[in-house]
Amino acid sequence: MQVTERAAGDRERLEKMIRHEPNATQRDRLRMVRLALDGEEKLRIAELLGVGKATVERWVYRYRDHGLGALKPLKQPGARRRLDPAHHERLRARLDAGPTEADGVCTLRGEDVRRIIAREFGVKMSLDTAYRTLHRLGYSCQAPRPRHEHHDPQAQAEFRELAPLFSAS
Repeated sequence: MQVTERAAGDRERLEKMIRHEPNATQRDRLRMVRLALDGEEKLRIAELLGVGKATVERWVYRYRDHGLGALKPLKQPGARRRLDPAHHERLRARLDAGPTEADGVCTLRGEDVRRIIAREFGVKMSLDTAYRTLHRLGYSCQAPRPRHEHHDPQAQAEFRELAPLFSAS
């Protein structure tokens, strides 16, 4: 697989890039091009680097057609988000309002948020995705312990004062 240098100094820049590249996969891509510039055959390059022939062709052709800049991997878009960003403010307002009677709980957990999103926004998601959504909205998993609805701070203070002390014996 004979490839000629696209620009003067490409070979030196390529050597420098190989020496300084921390990512092993990217370093192998750079080595593919260097070996092709040195006149190695694509099957031999594939064998040396432990990759397929098509991989060698893809990266060497990218260099040939577009130069050293084309050797950087393209950013992968990833999966689209389940909950439309337009719904984020509505969800934030719903969560800040706290649990409702229909929720049947005294504090919202991840599973409850997941159920709310499915019921009110029509979006089914895993528990992990619900937690990632909460994190993206600025919420943390930590929450104060819920207080019972009949909680009476005065009665607790009186109990602390009047309760007999336990002896250490």
